[in-house]
Amino acid sequence: MSSVPPQTQVVVIGAGQAGLSVAYYLRRFELEPGSDFVLLDRGPSTGGAWQFRWDALRLGSAHRVSDLPGMSETGLSFDVADRTRPASEIVGEYYRRYEEHFGLRVFRPVVVSSVFDRGADLVVAHGSGETVTRIVVNATGTWGAPFVPYYPGIREFRGRQLHTAEYVSAEEFAGQRVVVVGGGTSAVGFLLELEHVASGLTWVSRRPIDFHEDNELSPESGVAAVSMQDAAARAGAALPSIVSGTGIARTRRVAAGIERGVLVARPMFTAVEQNGVRWPDGTFSEVDAIIWATGFRPELRHLAPLRLREKAGGISVGSGASWTDPRIFLAGYGPQASTIGANRAGRMIARQIMAQL
Repeated sequence: MSSVPPQTQVVVIGAGQAGLSVAYYLRRFELEPGSDFVLLDRGPSTGGAWQFRWDALRLGSAHRVSDLPGMSETGLSFDVADRTRPASEIVGEYYRRYEEHFGLRVFRPVVVSSVFDRGADLVVAHGSGETVTRIVVNATGTWGAPFVPYYPGIREFRGRQLHTAEYVSAEEFAGQRVVVVGGGTSAVGFLLELEHVASGLTWVSRRPIDFHEDNELSPESGVAAVSMQDAAARAGAALPSIVSGTGIARTRRVAAGIERGVLVARPMFTAVEQNGVRWPDGTFSEVDAIIWATGFRPELRHLAPLRLREKAGGISVGSGASWTDPRIFLAGYGPQASTIGANRAGRMIARQIMAQL
């Protein structure tokens, strides 16, 4: 990897779907990658957060991945991608070819530790030193900020606890008694993979599971979920869970799992003990492992020196721009979290950046 330039006009942090989309449009506006704007990514390879997903995950069983803007020029499309290969491999390969085709010059692996003011400029501190810039686009997503809710006794548990971000394969839990916590698609995927591997399998959720009959997300559910995210972002509030507004599609595979009794969630346990979990009725179950499929939070710690966070727990963002500091843009945040939303935000954010420059 060549050295990160010490000065540029725009720094884009993150080369996942949102960061690549912004970079594509900046290039369309004739900014030169690697000099006029710099794209930093902490991952060792291409694919954004997808490079860290577990091997059993396939594109057909995950949220739909939309093509990046201009991807048709490369001859690639996720719509016709091989559904038998791991999603991590496909997304990584497609993103690599995309970066090469458009010459986006991603600097990786580069970990950004902080962003702070130096006079009228912004300074992005990273593993290679510092880069002074006029504008920062934060496109770090959520994978680096896993969320695990606190429950009494959670630190005393003697078995294994892991989050979605640490899950590798079902084989690691062969013959074990496993509890999967969470109400989203990751939890469903883990349960179906573990069904014939674990010796005991229990699904728990902090809220009732909403299965919807459409295999594809309905327009109404999609609009409602995006509206919830947008309202929270504009208010500077903590962002709600996407799945809470969309539910889980009752595909044939999911419906069969419900019929077999695998995908039937019970209410949340009240406490974790050394060898298991305690249920609301006072009964106890011995457990070897707890998988926390409880989602993620936006990864924003490196922006802390700018004091953008509101008392309500989030950052006030409208149309991809911080309302507190107009030099800061957040791509893939809130209503832009989907692949389609990230692509649209790329164009919108790039236009605002050009207006400032």
